[in-house]
Amino acid sequence: MMMIVAVLFCCSLMAQAQVMKIADLEKYAKQKYGEKWLDAAANLASTLTLDKNEGITYQEVIQAPGKTKQQLYVALNYWVTATFPDKQAITLNDKEAGCIIVSSTLKNIAEHTGTLNKYSVSITPVIRLDIKDGKVRVTYTVQNYDILSDVSGGWLSLSDPDKRTYGDSKRKSEDKTNANLYDDKWEIARHYPFVEKDPQKRTCSKALVMSHAYSNAIIDKVEEAVKNGVIGNEDDDW
Repeated sequence: MMMIVAVLFCCSLMAQAQVMKIADLEKYAKQKYGEKWLDAAANLASTLTLDKNEGITYQEVIQAPGKTKQQLYVALNYWVTATFPDKQAITLNDKEAGCIIVSSTLKNIAEHTGTLNKYSVSITPVIRLDIKDGKVRVTYTVQNYDILSDVSGGWLSLSDPDKRTYGDSKRKSEDKTNANLYDDKWEIARHYPFVEKDPQKRTCSKALVMSHAYSNAIIDKVEEAVKNGVIGNEDDDW
């Protein structure tokens, strides 16, 4: 019985700690920026400045009065570990410097299915947490869109069962068994809304808005962890 309770508690903790599911992120993005991806992307672009690497970077300082660097470091380690279960996600964890860097992929934020081909867009944001007494600086950066394409996965292949490759044309990046599938990277600065004439205009519009919405979700979750903890009872009174 105790083991079952422990498992349920852990599952509950992980559910609370997750940043946001793709479906929920899309709903959040539409509520915040509108139902039309093209318009939303154009509006965002008017307020964005690409960084020196031509990626998108958002930065915010979260105030935490009265909390020491050590307290904030422990709280953020707790949040990062609970939120990103992949051990490879944490690329730097330096207590002395007060710096935690996380790189974790958010899959399939946008998709396109054409007549002959199909592709999905993912991003791998780099999230940097700089910690000092009483404050935390969050830096969120996306340098490019990660593309998973299927050159035979369009509408024609879907209508003919004999021509189908994988069901949803998604695979692990290391899987090279199907020559029609390949990976690509799209530079954000080379696509809409930063380039007007873009054959991937609609897909990149959604990708930009979803990337921006995810940055908001990350910053909100970090602020919640800093101010109220991951589960709300991580204090010294025990």
